[in-house]
Amino acid sequence: MLIHSAVQLLTLAGGPQRGHDLGRLGILEDGAILIRDEKIVAVGTTADLRAAYPNEPTLDASGCLVMPGFVDPHTHLIWAGDRAREFEMRLEGAKYLDILAAGGGILSTVRATRVASIETLLAQTRPRLLRMFAHGTTTVEAKTGYGLQTATELRMLKALLSLDDENRLDLAITFLGAHAIAPEFKDNPQGYTDQLCQTTLPLVQQWWQAHAPGQGLPFVDVFCETGAFDLARSRQILTRAKELGFPLKIHADEFDNLGGASLAVELGAVSADHLVKTSAADMAALGRSDTVAVALPCTPFGLGECEYTPARAILDAGGILALATDCNPGTAWNESMQFAIALACRYMQLTPAQAIAAATINAAHAIRRADKVGSLEPGKQADLLILSVPDYRHLGYRFGTNLVRQVIKRGRVYSVDVGYYRTA
Repeated sequence: MLIHSAVQLLTLAGGPQRGHDLGRLGILEDGAILIRDEKIVAVGTTADLRAAYPNEPTLDASGCLVMPGFVDPHTHLIWAGDRAREFEMRLEGAKYLDILAAGGGILSTVRATRVASIETLLAQTRPRLLRMFAHGTTTVEAKTGYGLQTATELRMLKALLSLDDENRLDLAITFLGAHAIAPEFKDNPQGYTDQLCQTTLPLVQQWWQAHAPGQGLPFVDVFCETGAFDLARSRQILTRAKELGFPLKIHADEFDNLGGASLAVELGAVSADHLVKTSAADMAALGRSDTVAVALPCTPFGLGECEYTPARAILDAGGILALATDCNPGTAWNESMQFAIALACRYMQLTPAQAIAAATINAAHAIRRADKVGSLEPGKQADLLILSVPDYRHLGYRFGTNLVRQVIKRGRVYSVDVGYYRTA
């Protein structure tokens, strides 16, 4: 198939973008792209590609923007139930950590998820994936973390593998058994940490190798934060995970600066995520490393907070910045990367070009898939979007609506309609 006549075609070619290099869109006017066998074969102007490939089936993108599919590199996609009551409590003045201390927050979702069957988890998660897809996300990271016990965490992993096999969105899976201290260990956080390191992580490694042979191990993440895992326990968990061969991620600096970002750099983590309270020293460490700084602007927005990831300072330090939704039931139930881009432009002072790069090629780098997705280059997977706008700046400028006209996933075209999408 030859997609042609795009007003602007954004290639994002050239790999992850660091520091003030962020925002190179690689714009081709009157652009075209040739797809065969789920892969991108050629990218160029409409005149050049129509002359070179005159007999290809065509798809007319006149008046539209063509760009890579969004990559969402941080979500808590799979859970049961909701926390609408807690949203109201926050509006009445309760703080997030106060709700957590009272047995709400993560632990509320843990209770609902522990009793949910795998069929229930699939039935509640699949619609979230479909909404992400309809809004242009073609690859998404998805964490466990609402089990906090081995059996439930493995059930969540099994459900995520099943959803990945459905082959609409590609899932990058993360084990987050260290999302919070399990309620059974409320007064013994070191005991839960030791159990994760000595028992759970080896079991997850063995389970994964038996159930997903040939796939690399999932990421291992830890919530390094006051009220969850302190820096020493985060180091213990991530060090053990690294010994077992897991690639690493970390939640850091959402509420307090504990040094989690520097720990991520030290251990060679793929990314450090949230980074609201990150110190200048931590940002300098990120700038000297290949660890991606993943900003989650939907989370402070969802909490009604005024402080966001200091994106400009991270770029000044030379860091690799990515964007994600943090889709989760407590603070950011949002499936749209378009909305994350709009927030990043307003509250993190990114330009639309910078936010687009952070939501595509840099986001792909944050899940180790920049060699496959995140840009439109020959040899890469044919994951792209046709947006019903003539200029990339409409992303960020507009919000609360869906600009996607069609999603192309592995070369297959899906047309987006209100409330659902269909195969074209």
